[in-house]
Amino acid sequence: MAVDVVKIEIKSVMDAFGLEEHILAGRFKADEVVAVIGKTEGNGGVNDFTRILSDQAFRKVLMDHGTRDAATVKKIPMVWSGGCDGVITPHATVFARNSDTGPADVARIVMGTALSPQILPEDIGRPAMVEKVAEGVRLAMKDAGITDPKDVHYVQTKTPLLTIETIQDAHSRGQTVACELHDSMGVSNGTTGLGIAVALGEIDMPRADQICHDLDLFSAVASCSSGVELDCAQIVLFGNKAGAGGHYRIGHSVMKDALDMDGIYEAIRDAGLELPERARASDLKGKLVNCFMKCEADKTGKLRGRRQIMLDDSDVHHHRHSKAAVGGVAAAAIGDAAVFVSVDAMHQGPHGGGPVIAIVEMD
Repeated sequence: MAVDVVKIEIKSVMDAFGLEEHILAGRFKADEVVAVIGKTEGNGGVNDFTRILSDQAFRKVLMDHGTRDAATVKKIPMVWSGGCDGVITPHATVFARNSDTGPADVARIVMGTALSPQILPEDIGRPAMVEKVAEGVRLAMKDAGITDPKDVHYVQTKTPLLTIETIQDAHSRGQTVACELHDSMGVSNGTTGLGIAVALGEIDMPRADQICHDLDLFSAVASCSSGVELDCAQIVLFGNKAGAGGHYRIGHSVMKDALDMDGIYEAIRDAGLELPERARASDLKGKLVNCFMKCEADKTGKLRGRRQIMLDDSDVHHHRHSKAAVGGVAAAAIGDAAVFVSVDAMHQGPHGGGPVIAIVEMD
């Protein structure tokens, strides 16, 4: 089945009119929407309620204009990343699946979803979580109809992190946890990145002592998030498949560091858009739908030999520094400030850099 992709600006905290507009215009039906990935304008922290507000607004539109019941709409994967630091514009990328087909020799974007086995609090940051995430990724590949891991270009996940209650639950069963509560978001994201890498054959199964320590191990297609609202890995996987139909292709590359604009253009080329050697935003000619990237401050405190103060700043968290910086580089590269940039990128792309995924319109 073909996948349609559209980027929608979010013009206020609970705005979902852009989604409604496309449904009313007949671009796709509400019942055909299968996933949403978006940026909201809150602080990006645990108490960022803008993610919940956007989630409610978008699901309400699908309920108002579709036939699916509330329980079914609630299961639609919606990944909301909080924090539009710098020039990043709040927006959502909507994926809709229809019954169109295409030539058997033409590859276009496909999507698969899956849930991993339950991830216990004592699994987070340990090999058990790597194995469970890898199992879920393989299920998502099967759901997408992809057999070759090389055809996978983007794996977006949401996994559990630690809370006081889950830590107490582990202790009550005689178990320990691998990290402190406030470190668990990054640890959960990083462990998930390794699970994705194992499933796709990017790395071998890591040892326990390598998890969140050996930063040379990473996935080039992983974008991992975590939260308190689930106890397994929710996985949304994208790749290209011949005969899928539709007009869109997906590709990926990596930014080697926060200034690596060429890494962004390489992802766009990998998706299938021809660009000159020294590309500029004007060369995209409106064919780029969106870019998705992960980033974080380089733990060496250096960027191309120059000293950085992101990790020393006591007033502004380094996540906000890095998100704003990479968001600015990405906006300049593509000529659009509505770009998806997320932090906590351990084991997701090279240390100090991160994965870049691009979706382009081919026809």
